[in-house]
Amino acid sequence: MRTTDIPRPRFARMYLRSAGSAEQRGASEHRRRLLEGLRGTVVEIGAGHGLNFPHYPPEVSEVIAIEPEPTLRSQAQTAAESAPIPIRVLAGVADELPVADAGADAAVASLVLCSVPDQPHALAEIRRVLRPDGELRFYEHVVPRCQPKRLLLQVIDRSGIWPTIAGGCHPARDTTEAIMRAGFDIEQIERFGFSAQRFEPLIPHILGSARRT
Repeated sequence: MRTTDIPRPRFARMYLRSAGSAEQRGASEHRRRLLEGLRGTVVEIGAGHGLNFPHYPPEVSEVIAIEPEPTLRSQAQTAAESAPIPIRVLAGVADELPVADAGADAAVASLVLCSVPDQPHALAEIRRVLRPDGELRFYEHVVPRCQPKRLLLQVIDRSGIWPTIAGGCHPARDTTEAIMRAGFDIEQIERFGFSAQRFEPLIPHILGSARRT
């Protein structure tokens, strides 16, 4: 049995301190666009401390929010109390979601597929919990296409330096390709540069939706 708790208190504190800047720089608008039009039961993987919660539309009947980090999960439970729609915050990990087969109308992956230990396994789990024509909404940073930034992030990733200090984040993942390989048809996708902090360079991000095939 896998543990549902992955304590990373140092990363959690760092993330809580820095998240506000990213939201002000545009992440909040990205979240709103990510979630617009959703309805029914939604599973959110890696809910963090609940930054998506205020942006869910009223047509969503319930959000099952999965978060393995105890500090962030506690904050998410507090945020759920004032959310506009019903939200259940559960302990869990991406590669063993506590959701029944075909138990969700949609899934949301928001800045989390970079940090799951096994990305193909996590995407297979997302596909498992979606009904046959269920939808995956994704908002992720991805590996650059152009050099030298692509090579730089690959070196940082392989060295283990950034994953160690950033809660397991791998900056050189090709998440677009991984989503397609996992059995999803991408219906909409936008690729853009975004800097979460003032001192950071622009990093490629993707925002879009895919349908379970």
